[in-house]
Amino acid sequence: MVAVAVGAAVGAVLRWLAGVWFNTPGAALPLGTLLVNCVGGLLIGIALVSFARVPNEMLRLLLVTGFLGGLTTFSAFSGESLALLQRGAFGWALAHTLAHVLGALGFAALGAAMARGWFGSA
Repeated sequence: MVAVAVGAAVGAVLRWLAGVWFNTPGAALPLGTLLVNCVGGLLIGIALVSFARVPNEMLRLLLVTGFLGGLTTFSAFSGESLALLQRGAFGWALAHTLAHVLGALGFAALGAAMARGWFGSA
């Protein structure tokens, strides 16, 4: 439980910092949230392949459940999409939603492919 809590705390602080640095006022899309979700996707892809090769439950809890769970954010993404819809920015809302879903999934696939390249097929 401590590993999850420590990882989540670090991930959440980094997520907050990404929002401070990249979610600029007046921007059409909040890029900080998209950034953490895509980076989180990349890292989860690497982690899934890595832990399949060399299982380490404590490190998996720290990094995947804790850190990546704290870093990535479905709730902020959902709230941002809803805010765009409520403003009538339907095109931006669609672009925002597709960027998060396809971006995170695409980066997860890229991370898995990278890890397979480093470690061989797993």
